[in-house]
Amino acid sequence: MQLVYEFLQPYRKTVAGALVALVITAGITLALGQGLRILVDQGLATQSASMLAQAVGLFFVLVLGLAVGSFARFYLVSWLGERVVADIRKRVFNHLIDLHPGFFEQNRALEIQSRFTADTTVLQSVIGSTVSIALRNALMLVGGLVLLFVTNAKLAGIILLGFPLVIAPILIFGRRVRQLSRLSQDRVADVGSYVGENLTQIKTVQAFNHQPHDRRFFAEVSERAFSIARDRIRQRAWLTTLAIGLVMGAVGIVIWIGGLDVIEGRTSPGELAAFVFYSLLVGLAAGALSEVIGELQRAAGSAARLFELLQTEPAFVRPQSEQGGSTLPEPVAGAIEIQDLSFHYPGRADEPALVGLSLAIRPGETLALVGPSGAGKSTLFDLLLHFYAPERGRILLDGVDTATLALAELRRCFALVPQNPALFHGTVTDNIRYARPDASEAEVHEAARVAHADDFIHSLPEGYDTRLGDAGLGLSGGQKQRLAIARALLAKAPILLLDEATSALDAESEHLIQAAMPALTRGRTTLVIAHRLATVRDADRIAVLDRGRLLAVGSHDELMRGNDLYRRLAKLQFREASA
Repeated sequence: MQLVYEFLQPYRKTVAGALVALVITAGITLALGQGLRILVDQGLATQSASMLAQAVGLFFVLVLGLAVGSFARFYLVSWLGERVVADIRKRVFNHLIDLHPGFFEQNRALEIQSRFTADTTVLQSVIGSTVSIALRNALMLVGGLVLLFVTNAKLAGIILLGFPLVIAPILIFGRRVRQLSRLSQDRVADVGSYVGENLTQIKTVQAFNHQPHDRRFFAEVSERAFSIARDRIRQRAWLTTLAIGLVMGAVGIVIWIGGLDVIEGRTSPGELAAFVFYSLLVGLAAGALSEVIGELQRAAGSAARLFELLQTEPAFVRPQSEQGGSTLPEPVAGAIEIQDLSFHYPGRADEPALVGLSLAIRPGETLALVGPSGAGKSTLFDLLLHFYAPERGRILLDGVDTATLALAELRRCFALVPQNPALFHGTVTDNIRYARPDASEAEVHEAARVAHADDFIHSLPEGYDTRLGDAGLGLSGGQKQRLAIARALLAKAPILLLDEATSALDAESEHLIQAAMPALTRGRTTLVIAHRLATVRDADRIAVLDRGRLLAVGSHDELMRGNDLYRRLAKLQFREASA
């Protein structure tokens, strides 16, 4: 619970106010027992109407104070729960979006999402309710025990004898409940991530008639989650049953012994009534504590899972802009020099992604990257953007080592058009403006027009204000690609990274995207992963890669004459546009 304590620190005054309200309400509740004694001994036993009125009046004053204190306690504690969980969510989210992409390749994003939502919801419930209940009942337990001894020490001693029988099961079952709570949260996360994965890829699921298998597998996942939850519930049920049974059994014995004392005249009826009241308070408080301990253990498990995310360190440490890292000359020309670059992806030590790659790219040059699948083309893009740190070698941008630049300073120099354009839930304008959130409407429309996207955008139901489905659901591949090009144009970055995807598009979409290319590449250093012969021929130079190594650099004609791999790729892979 260290995580929760850390987030409560800024709200010490609110915590103090909630604790004061908690103490006042617990004190008033305990004072009701003395009011009950006065009512019985001085109001009813004396048969005095004035004494009865005074006793009832005191009762109503206590009830009014209890109501006001309960309002303050409930409001402050609930406010704290919502405020702290909002802060935790922001901290976790801000940390996650700065982690390198490799972390999300090794951890299921939907499982992380489940931690982010389900676990914070558990914490909100506990901070905003359960902790208050636990503290209140702890005060009632301690205060009730003290007043039991004040009221009748003999009977209180009998009650105290039963307490070890209550504490033992709490300690034994509490540890087991905590372990099961953590397992239960993990299984719930599995359920959530499996649902999200299938709904995200629903077309593939249905296209392959995979629903029967998914139903069976999801039933197994759900049953595993239920099995763990059932064990956790059983342990908590035993915990609560034993605590309440033992304490209330002791109360019953006390009532019998106290009743004998009243009959013999050794104690007054009011004293016995107050003692029974405090006994019930102590019993109910002990039962409530044994019940909420399970919730507190569950919250501890949730906090531990969130703390794991917050403790995840970036794969490599980079300077921040405010920490005075290196700076680039203005304006950035876009000269790139790659020196002896080598890299393995995590977990693939025997498969080098790049080996000793050295390459110089001139400002404003268009360089096409060609090679078979796994040659290292996309890896080079990843290293240029510093999604990963190279194991050896370095990358210079306008003569500055990019490893010494803050990531924001580095990435503002690049505009990325991926093969599968990343679109987000929001309007068309939001998606184009993603590259530069402060861009004006006029700039957004101009970028769309240059990208040949303006016409199809106006044909949408609400034009630029049309909301897109998740990942641009409802748009064709060519339309998504043109929006991605408009976004890259709006970024006005000096270097363009283009993973060309026109080979998978229809002829009309391919033509429109090719028509937008000159405006996109003009005045920019462009690296393009080429799939078409036309793109290769339009490039200033072509770099041929295979198994992470640079084999040759030159023009199309030079490589056709001097490089066997390029010649084979040109015949098998690159498509010349047919008439």
